[in-house]
Amino acid sequence: MAKSQLLLSLFLFISISETISQSIIQLSRDHNDVYCSSWRFSEETNDVGYWDHVPSRCVSYVQDYMTGDGYRSDSEVVASYALGFAKTVEIAGDGKDAWVFDVDETLLSNLPYYALHGFGSEPFDDLSFDEWVDLAEAPALQASLNLYKELKQLGFTVFMLTGRSEYQRNATVKNLQLEGYSDWERLILRESSDQGKPATLYKSQRRLELINEGYRIQGNSGDQWSDLSGFAVSERSFKLPNPLYYIP
Repeated sequence: MAKSQLLLSLFLFISISETISQSIIQLSRDHNDVYCSSWRFSEETNDVGYWDHVPSRCVSYVQDYMTGDGYRSDSEVVASYALGFAKTVEIAGDGKDAWVFDVDETLLSNLPYYALHGFGSEPFDDLSFDEWVDLAEAPALQASLNLYKELKQLGFTVFMLTGRSEYQRNATVKNLQLEGYSDWERLILRESSDQGKPATLYKSQRRLELINEGYRIQGNSGDQWSDLSGFAVSERSFKLPNPLYYIP
């Protein structure tokens, strides 16, 4: 009898210990997800300021977000608001109502590359990323591709303004065309004189050139605040999600 009670007590102790341990692990995971959700909110709203890697405790969270329904849904919602605004614009018909798109993480997704490089937790490597760009295999961000086609049908003149360099033009054009993008007005890349400029300055200067050519920049879509801010800004800007990297 005493032996049976001892075995029963031992069984209950083990069961309770496992339950408590699992609960602690779950609470820890839940707490971590809450923190990482708050971190992502803060980096998307630019409250974090400059950052150069995803916090180690948030790598799994970012991976789940980028490969799950959250990233797709957020991108679709941003695109829907952009299209809603675009439909309110009275197109003049002179070809001067323009929309500017960034390329990386806006029209094309580099998620296959970042999946092999720690989902933003590793230092950025120019050489390996350039090799990835040369493959011209980045998939389209479907929400942006749909928006792009809708804007063309509405009569917008589309410009692509990217931080990629001029030597990457052929690979970029090939990739865009393979993914279904066509009939853009101009693909603007960094020239030699643009190297070393902060993205905000470079893109502002290029937008100013478009405005000086008589274009009315009605909308601008990008995944970085440096795509959208500065001077010569659009009538409306639309920020896509990107918790993988930050470009000032």
